[in-house]
Amino acid sequence: MSVEDKLKVVASSALEYLFSSHAVTTPISSFDLLTRVVASSPPPPGLVPGSGPAPKFRLIDLARFERILERFAESWNHGKITLSREDDREGGMTIMEVRLGSAASEEPVNASPTAVRRKRKRVVDEDDDSAADGAEEEETPSPDKEKEGALWRPRRTMKEVYESLRQSSAKGKLLAEQFRTIVGSFEPICPHITKDECARARREGTSPTSPNKSVTTICDRIHFRPLLRAHTDPSLGHCSYLNTCYSEPTYAQSPSIPPLPSHRQIQYGAQGQGPEKAPCRYLHFEVDWDLNDGHGMAEQRTVPKRRPYRLKLGLGPEGKLSAPLPPQWINCDLRRFDYSVLGKFHVIMADPPWDIHMSLPYGTMTDDEMRAMPIPTLQDEGVLFLWVTGRAMEVGRECLRVWGYTRVDEVVWVKTNQLQRVIRTGRTGHWLNHTKEHMLVGVKTVTDENGQLKFPSWVNRGLDTDVIVSEVRETSRKPDEAYGLIERMCPGGRKIEIFGRKHNTRPGWLTLGNQLGADQIYEEDLRARIQARYPERILNPPPHAFGQGH
Repeated sequence: MSVEDKLKVVASSALEYLFSSHAVTTPISSFDLLTRVVASSPPPPGLVPGSGPAPKFRLIDLARFERILERFAESWNHGKITLSREDDREGGMTIMEVRLGSAASEEPVNASPTAVRRKRKRVVDEDDDSAADGAEEEETPSPDKEKEGALWRPRRTMKEVYESLRQSSAKGKLLAEQFRTIVGSFEPICPHITKDECARARREGTSPTSPNKSVTTICDRIHFRPLLRAHTDPSLGHCSYLNTCYSEPTYAQSPSIPPLPSHRQIQYGAQGQGPEKAPCRYLHFEVDWDLNDGHGMAEQRTVPKRRPYRLKLGLGPEGKLSAPLPPQWINCDLRRFDYSVLGKFHVIMADPPWDIHMSLPYGTMTDDEMRAMPIPTLQDEGVLFLWVTGRAMEVGRECLRVWGYTRVDEVVWVKTNQLQRVIRTGRTGHWLNHTKEHMLVGVKTVTDENGQLKFPSWVNRGLDTDVIVSEVRETSRKPDEAYGLIERMCPGGRKIEIFGRKHNTRPGWLTLGNQLGADQIYEEDLRARIQARYPERILNPPPHAFGQGH
């Protein structure tokens, strides 16, 4: 049995599961469907003949996946698939309809090329302005053409634009494969939220005559259960803040929030500050997960081995990859600390406490104090990532100019809630509720002899997009995806984060903040400079912890 035949069996099983469980809907592009197949649960043991494990699809297998889909369009044991491809074999493929069950299999399936609907190219008279809106000729007229309407007959120009935007380059596919998550930190969430709703949807979507006899009660994704307390009124619906609601004990127990005396006992008042504060009566949720749920594949998930793709990427300013130092941090007053002892850095990230003219649960700095920050002393060449929101979007741009930086890009963080939906009630914003934050990207303004801006040669450009979609957590905590973006863009080198908290500390980074606890420094020369400037400071770990002293 060839590899492609085995992949055909894997694809058949995956498609039958995805469509029967309503994990995907049509129409869907072949690449998007391949992405869902790659991200789905591993093939069950014994799916294909032989003693070895079943092969897996990769994102670079799009051409092979489309060939298999075309064979399914001719004949598929689980039902019927209708495809659409634009004009020629090189056009984008779209899965227009999938019918599951024996009833669909018994319907006549046209095995000729008409199973994949194509349109014939039409000669357009450029002098005739009405040609753009004229009817397009079709090789195979469909009796349901009028009923299907715009789904089958979008404007040709719009379809071409859509296909161009949807296509991924070979480099993009290789990068997605190389940097995809291989740890268990990401778990997809069921769109139906609760187990009861998931089970109901699966029962309604499974035909009694379906050949699939192994559909489980619920899917293998993460579900939530509602927290029904004495003061909860389910008729009010979901809380806008969910697990970040000040009324929730989970918020008060966060390790990133300084403990308050009232936190010794679980209370439901706002910010845990006493029962005199009215508790939140809206619905909140907690994770409802058990290994017996769905396919019970949690312990069977294996870490895939990364293949050595030879995609040439920069290795950073040092020109080589080396193990990063453990997390380092300095607890200090950032307005008065002597930054000259820190040395130079290739990457700076800052999340300043901007004065955005709102009541905030932390102290802020004035615009003049921000402009006076000695950021220029930390870099001769490098990249600065600056978080801004509200009125700070303009002040931040001004600070970049004052500090000697040129803004070259901007990252947008779209905030989602516990249920992975875009938050509708942000805690900031004077005019509109903010559901996003911005991270300005600036480079140190260094010009050549012609006055042109010089970019650091060691920066990897064009790897990531400028949008991060991630869940909100405690106040002012930023998404972990931002660090991955920066570390791929600037591998290696010295990195510093200013205005950080304990949850910001990471290997390879030096963090500065006033809520970090006892200092921790591993760089020997940095320890020496700090002790010379501040002899009273106690630096951890002690010298013998990394080979110095006794």
